[in-house]
Amino acid sequence: MSAVLRERHGAVLLVTLNRPESMNAFTAELHRELSDAWHQAADPEVRAVVLTGNGRAFCAGADLHSPPAADTIGHHTLRHTFNAHTLAMAALDKPVIAAVNGAAAGAGLSLACAADICIAADTAKFVPAFVDIGLVPDAGASWFIARALGYHRAFTWLATNQRLSALEARSWGLVAEVLEPHRLLERAMEMANLLAAKPGSAVGLTKRLLSQAARHSLAEQLEAETALQNLAVQDPDRARARAAMLENLKKN
Repeated sequence: MSAVLRERHGAVLLVTLNRPESMNAFTAELHRELSDAWHQAADPEVRAVVLTGNGRAFCAGADLHSPPAADTIGHHTLRHTFNAHTLAMAALDKPVIAAVNGAAAGAGLSLACAADICIAADTAKFVPAFVDIGLVPDAGASWFIARALGYHRAFTWLATNQRLSALEARSWGLVAEVLEPHRLLERAMEMANLLAAKPGSAVGLTKRLLSQAARHSLAEQLEAETALQNLAVQDPDRARARAAMLENLKKN
């Protein structure tokens, strides 16, 4: 049985963590197969990605019952596995939507927070987990959560290991929408298809701009906007979309 399922639905790639008996916790096999999924997601014909979990959990983080592979012990585990997933998601010039179907804990929480859009079932839980096993937040958790929540709320949450419900996560700004479990994947695919259908490269370039904004001065960000706008206007799909819009304006 594959630890990660991959299904193409037109321009959308659905990636499902598939170790339900272990709450989709990471093993060496899951790391390898998720890396393969990111490579597939880089295909230009894929314009949006949905990431979810099978069973009652989204992802419980590292599988504490599974010994690490010999070549991924210690800090190499982060650099070549967990960190590689976070960087691969960030490098995709297309939106990644996390559909959090259940518990997201530890590195599973990091994975959810690294997505461009996070939606959740009303049964989902968001659990930092790191400090309670003597670890610091990793796999990008400190970066994404500090930016989403601000320093004080992020520190309080991560240091106390407070469990957040899906509704609490939405009120904090971590989650965009909360849905009944049977509606979650349908809604995620609906959002992905909507974004995949946007003309040209504008969605992916917007993702790139926003990821740069925190480290740029205003002048630097204006230059970045100018450079990426130049790329956007050269996309053939953009020209077709503009022509279609002008035609509609004439009719109205």
